[in-house]
Amino acid sequence: MAKQYRIGVIGHTGRGDYGHGLDTAWLDHPNCKIVAVSDPESNGLEKAAQRLGVEQKFTDYRKMLDAVQLDIVALCPRWIEQHRDMAVAVAERGIHFYMEKPLARTLAEADEIVSVCERTHAKLALALPTRYSPKLQIVKQLIHDGAIGRVLEYRGRGKEDRRGGGEDLWVLGTHVMDMIRALGGHPEWCFARVTQEGKPVTKRNVTDGAEGIGPLAGDAVHAMYGMSDGSTATFQSVRNTAGTPLRYGLQIFGSRGIIEIQEGPFPEVKYLNDPSWSPGRSGSNWQNVSSKGIGELEPLSGPAHNNRHDTAIKDLIAAIEQQRQPICSVYDARGATEMIAAVFESHRIGGPASLPLSNRQNPLTMLE
Repeated sequence: MAKQYRIGVIGHTGRGDYGHGLDTAWLDHPNCKIVAVSDPESNGLEKAAQRLGVEQKFTDYRKMLDAVQLDIVALCPRWIEQHRDMAVAVAERGIHFYMEKPLARTLAEADEIVSVCERTHAKLALALPTRYSPKLQIVKQLIHDGAIGRVLEYRGRGKEDRRGGGEDLWVLGTHVMDMIRALGGHPEWCFARVTQEGKPVTKRNVTDGAEGIGPLAGDAVHAMYGMSDGSTATFQSVRNTAGTPLRYGLQIFGSRGIIEIQEGPFPEVKYLNDPSWSPGRSGSNWQNVSSKGIGELEPLSGPAHNNRHDTAIKDLIAAIEQQRQPICSVYDARGATEMIAAVFESHRIGGPASLPLSNRQNPLTMLE
């Protein structure tokens, strides 16, 4: 008989709430049973308990962790300033967890989470749905098989809405950074510029960022990374310049063509077999990529593939049972955080920043 996993949910109404449905996602899994929920806001706690069908309710998540036998915790709040304390509390008790992105506000906090997970063998899976998608595996195989030739450039952009710039880098750039790492590995250096109204940001531009990000600055971010294979990766975001449809996602440019990925649990993936990268001149057409390959009909369908967290939850459970790391593990979560921190560190020092970064604090707190 398959193991029944006991799930605890941590939320915080008004300060990140329950993320992108990280609480209700477990209801679709028959081998998972939500047995307790915590939320310091009493009204939010009552609504969550009703929504999740649980009787055990706590206003202090630490008391829940101590009082209830749990196999997995859904660490839901979007606001990042809580992530380090919550993650360490869960991991210290040897409980596995699935958590909202980004991992933490600084690399120092990320290092603490990694250290505790290593000591207690608690497994962390980060809620970056594209990383778990079967389509991403197809993209990796296409690149490996030379479908776009030699990879020359990974080009990522944020949503570039009202959050464009530094906030976009933190909140949505996490997804793009993780896609870059999944396909091209971890960069060796970063060279970046962060600006406010066209001028390089200084100490006076630093404010307290939304969603508990901490010190933040910039309405525009322009970053380049050096990859180990000689290619480059870029991430750029400029406030209030979003396209329709959105440019948000990642394009991989190769010597023979392009692959484009839009973020999501079942992302839209396109392939262009065109060495000129110019369909208007070459007459080439974009082709859809399914989980079966280029131009193939999508064999996977149904409600499970519309659930943003379904594949990730299944992978976390498999990782627990197989005693391996989840597909998007605590190390991947820290890696994406490091790519973000490298942007501000490069801006601070006025040149390329080598990765891994020696500075594990928020570089914006050191600006002059």
